[in-house]
Amino acid sequence: RHMSFIKEVLNSDNTIQIKKFNGEGLELGSDQHEINLDRNSDFIYICIIDLETTGLDRDEDEIIEIAMKLIQVSKTKIEQLKVVDAYESFQDPGIVITEESTRIHGITNDMVQGHQIDWMRVEAILNNSQLIVAHNARFDRSFIDKKLELSKDKIWACSVNDIDWEKRNFSSKKQEMLCIWHGFYYDSHRAMIDVDALIFLLTHPSYESHHPILELIHNAKKPMCLIEATHAKYEFKNILKKRRYRWNADNKVWYTFVKNDEIDDERLWLTDNVYNKYFQGKIIEITPKNKYKEY
Repeated sequence: RHMSFIKEVLNSDNTIQIKKFNGEGLELGSDQHEINLDRNSDFIYICIIDLETTGLDRDEDEIIEIAMKLIQVSKTKIEQLKVVDAYESFQDPGIVITEESTRIHGITNDMVQGHQIDWMRVEAILNNSQLIVAHNARFDRSFIDKKLELSKDKIWACSVNDIDWEKRNFSSKKQEMLCIWHGFYYDSHRAMIDVDALIFLLTHPSYESHHPILELIHNAKKPMCLIEATHAKYEFKNILKKRRYRWNADNKVWYTFVKNDEIDDERLWLTDNVYNKYFQGKIIEITPKNKYKEY
């Protein structure tokens, strides 16, 4: 697959122009903003969130930094985007941050020492959100749900899965790559600049219509399906892995999540490749509120 730079980035002599983005235009306004969570309003309040953690295991690892911005955006056009609240904080995890982990996010044990996240502040922002967005929402949600009961009743959207980047001619869903293809780079893997870069990407001025954020809002309302490859024989584990099925050790089953319009294809694939022409799997609908929850 080719790398697709948007046309605004390509110069006539085939060179490309990439600028550094530092969060310009996404500063928190100083005026008090009246939040109106009326569903029929033309506006929606979206919380963009990013976490840095000691590792990838929700049960063993801890959050060491959080950043969140609450934006108000029109459901039909993005010109009037407004940042109405923001919060960021380090968190002393009470366990050692490994060097390997520091290499990824640049956060050291000294930086977090004595810092605590104000979870009441986090809860207040999430309370004012009609949608919570993260790049790879399943990861961030698993850590937040563990800390806040309120999060479990919120709708989460994922800027990896709820936008069809491939259809937009991008061959990678990695945030840094998508930003570069849109003509900007940033100091990645520090929570607040990651948040700002994601907002800028989702509302990028190069789109005249069909902005990624509007696609995300639209897809967030759609249910998904969980497909369990029940009774799949051990010898099919590699083929299931290749198909991006994951193993649930508690339930001892391979599973994947699919969009509703992909169910028939997946059922057919399992029937042909894993089951001997007779589908024995399980299909469970996942409501919008339960999307990206730890399974």
